[in-house]
Amino acid sequence: MIVFPAAAQVKTVTLHPLINDLVKKIGGEKVDNIDLIGETGDPHHFEPSAEQLRQTTGRQLYFLSGKGLESYLPSLRNIIKEPARIIEVGETLPTIEGGCATCDHEHEGHDDHAAHEEEHDDLADPHWWHSIENFRRAARVIEKELATTDAANAAFYKKSADEYVGKLEELERWVRREIATIPKNRRHLATAHDAFAYFCKDYGFTAYPVQGINREQLPDAKKLGSLIAELKKNQVAAIFPEKESNPKILTSLTKETGIKLGAALSADGTNSASYEEMVRNNVSAIVTGLKP
Repeated sequence: MIVFPAAAQVKTVTLHPLINDLVKKIGGEKVDNIDLIGETGDPHHFEPSAEQLRQTTGRQLYFLSGKGLESYLPSLRNIIKEPARIIEVGETLPTIEGGCATCDHEHEGHDDHAAHEEEHDDLADPHWWHSIENFRRAARVIEKELATTDAANAAFYKKSADEYVGKLEELERWVRREIATIPKNRRHLATAHDAFAYFCKDYGFTAYPVQGINREQLPDAKKLGSLIAELKKNQVAAIFPEKESNPKILTSLTKETGIKLGAALSADGTNSASYEEMVRNNVSAIVTGLKP
């Protein structure tokens, strides 16, 4: 039986709902955390206010998602001074680059493909959490940072991380069993914005995002027409809205194509009580919408 030392809290700040869940899972009672974004905050648009940052004075670790998601990061680096540290949890995780790289489908017949490639060149897809393997690695990043800051409780953080990684492995097995019920020729995932490339890569789906990496990148009439043609050609079974997006454009697509509208997915981890809940809800919606 391991006997842990008396509590020695690490004071942390989280700026993404899924990172907040991860810090709570691994840090437990050893960590005093301020969640700046909240469960319903939009990571694509959130920016901490001056007042919020004042409330974090004296914090030791600031956990962000990384991969370019937080546009305010340069400003934050100018405000947060040593010995406090800013940790981009996703920084060392495998990255899918560029808008077209995340699409994963052929652009046969797309006259604007070269321009589309140029537009998204060198963009990192920031939605790394849709890979459970990435989330497992993120758990170890959190464990390492907490243990480095609070070495007296390193064994506690390792035990918590080990237990959580075990739950993620169980979750991965469940996902693969569920996905196996969808025939490979029906694994076409049409969504609101380009958020599910990591999921598609892991489970052999072709992604058809209506919008770009963020929800402001709306398609023009030509691109929308090409997308409609692809959806019809590949007999895509369902189009999935997102909890964080206005479903109007997808509703129009279902009318244009006759494809059914699936249940809403969570793209950015908002409106989910935990990472596991987000994954289970998303996979259940996808399986219901796509399996025969």
